[in-house]
Amino acid sequence: MIGYVTLGTNDLARGAAFYDALAAEMGTGRMMEWPKAIAWGTPGGGAGIGLTLPFDGQPATVGNGVMVALEAKDAAQVDRLHAIALAHGGTCEGAPGPRGDDGFYAAYFRDPDGNKLNAFVMG
Repeated sequence: MIGYVTLGTNDLARGAAFYDALAAEMGTGRMMEWPKAIAWGTPGGGAGIGLTLPFDGQPATVGNGVMVALEAKDAAQVDRLHAIALAHGGTCEGAPGPRGDDGFYAAYFRDPDGNKLNAFVMG
């Protein structure tokens, strides 16, 4: 249902390094790129993610209550994505581990601009 999600950045080069590393772990790469924005994903695949300098020229800010969830293939990949995020300037918002009793395993982190993400697997 969702084609892609776009997040704002104040430093496209710094953000690109962060998302390049996450995308590589997930087996994808950049699918579109122009001077003020980059999008990662696989055309015809699942939802992609974009990073952009705001069109209005104002500073990018973080949406309160907004989070992008990245579906991992297994718990080990959740762990790796969390580690990659922290190694590329991200901050921890919740270490990898089970959440609840329904087989949901997740890790929470923020990108260098403060956008909240999680990596998760069900079952």
